[in-house]
Amino acid sequence: MIKIWPAIDLINATSVRLTEGKYDSEERMTRSAEESITFYNQFNCVNRIHIVDLIGAKQQTSIEKNYIKHLRTLTNKPMEVGGGIRSHETIDAYLDDGIDYCIIGTKGIQDMDWLTEMAHEYPNQLYLSVDAYHREVKINGWEQDAQLDLFDLVKQIESLPLGGIIYTDISKDGRLSGPNFEITAQLVKATQKPVIASGGIRHQQDLTQLENAGVYAAIVGKAAHNADFWEGLS
Repeated sequence: MIKIWPAIDLINATSVRLTEGKYDSEERMTRSAEESITFYNQFNCVNRIHIVDLIGAKQQTSIEKNYIKHLRTLTNKPMEVGGGIRSHETIDAYLDDGIDYCIIGTKGIQDMDWLTEMAHEYPNQLYLSVDAYHREVKINGWEQDAQLDLFDLVKQIESLPLGGIIYTDISKDGRLSGPNFEITAQLVKATQKPVIASGGIRHQQDLTQLENAGVYAAIVGKAAHNADFWEGLS
């Protein structure tokens, strides 16, 4: 079965979700981050927990680092963190705190030389997060246009030793309307790297369709708080 990476998005040490990346759409989740991790610990199909520092992404620096360090102690599952990671020092700090993987977004997209250097220093420990309206790449907490096409970016990074590419179609994110199957499937064919789908995943049928398209893993946000999403999973 496709790997499931539940998402915990943080604002002020609170688990929230945004719709289409808009900060004024903030919705507090029914479970706290701590409660979520305890819940996910019981599932073998969850082989990683995905944490995003939302204010860090917006302010271009790590904000929730101390709280994330606390969350790291609550699970033996691998954990990845993104949001505001723009320096060698921040990557080192997270890895020193026991975080297994770091997610690079804006800084890596804007500075290919830096991304190349970091990828070679931390082979397969860094994932590039590409957030786009369909194919139009966005940066800085989804608030700015990168003037870059998704598939042109993928060509630029193909030779780098990254762990994979996290693709989020912003128009789908937080809407529980299904992921962008078409572009995600095209992305799988366009790269040899593992593709991780994010945004809009509703239920296990979505997971099956993504798996059939060759997607490596699925990041699940709002749906992970619905009991029926987990029915029958172990």
